[in-house]
Amino acid sequence: MATLMLEQTLRGRLSLYTVTKQLQDCIWLARNQNKETVVVKSVGHFRIHNERDILLHFQNKTNLLRPLVDEIDDSSTPHSIILRYLDDDILHASNSQRLTRPEVKFVARKVLEGLLVLHEEGFVHTDIKPSNVLVNYGKDTRFEEVQLADFGSTVQVGSTYAQRGDPIGTPIFRSPEAHLQIKWGTSTDIWSFGALLISLLYGEGFHIFKPDVPVDHDDYDVKILMKHHRCFGPFPASYEEIADQERLAVLAWIMQNSPSETLRPFHLTTTREICQEDKELVLRTMKLDPRDRPTARQLLEDKWFCHS
Repeated sequence: MATLMLEQTLRGRLSLYTVTKQLQDCIWLARNQNKETVVVKSVGHFRIHNERDILLHFQNKTNLLRPLVDEIDDSSTPHSIILRYLDDDILHASNSQRLTRPEVKFVARKVLEGLLVLHEEGFVHTDIKPSNVLVNYGKDTRFEEVQLADFGSTVQVGSTYAQRGDPIGTPIFRSPEAHLQIKWGTSTDIWSFGALLISLLYGEGFHIFKPDVPVDHDDYDVKILMKHHRCFGPFPASYEEIADQERLAVLAWIMQNSPSETLRPFHLTTTREICQEDKELVLRTMKLDPRDRPTARQLLEDKWFCHS
């Protein structure tokens, strides 16, 4: 059910906003009094307040996170936040025209720099994916600015959600430990970054973990874990240190039901598909044991970013 109406006027703390277009159920475009386009998120849900709090926390610390512009706190409408508008997201941009390697590296660096800001203060984004990476187009280069978006589910590492291993994010970008509902932390974002990187390197809407069953299928999550095993497995014995018997049984079943002829290890991909340097960075990132993954800072120091 729509929470706002076209041409509705919203009174913020800093400006008035006129609603111009609905993008999703709870996301709209609007114009401020200077005729500038902004994004309105209007949901009667705790995530709006969480996103506001996260953005306020980082508001003057970085330009790598899409900032909060204003708030609508009118009793006649659900609480809404006003966010900066950017030209596009990297999902649409990549599907429209495959990114060049320098463009992939530019976007990847900015995503990691944004994650570094979050992680060094103990926050986990939890939903890194192409549609949550926003870009502004440039005159001399394709992209001149990159910002991370959607902090509704961003939590601290020590939160109950992380300690319990609550389900997070978008399944095809979700880490193995999050699928298994094992305690997760900042390394879950690193896995999601790696999955995003693979999609950008291949382009054309490719996703390495997309299963062969619909999203509402009972085995959807298990099929994704099987893809994890087939591409970057096997799951290491070290999982015995972080998973209980029930989850270890799931992993054992996955490995038993993945015949060798179905395995397509990423390290065997040819240079016709992806160059050696790209493959090495992906393999360094996509470790099934979260404790083996590099940090955002370590990835930013990788030689991959030094070569065009």
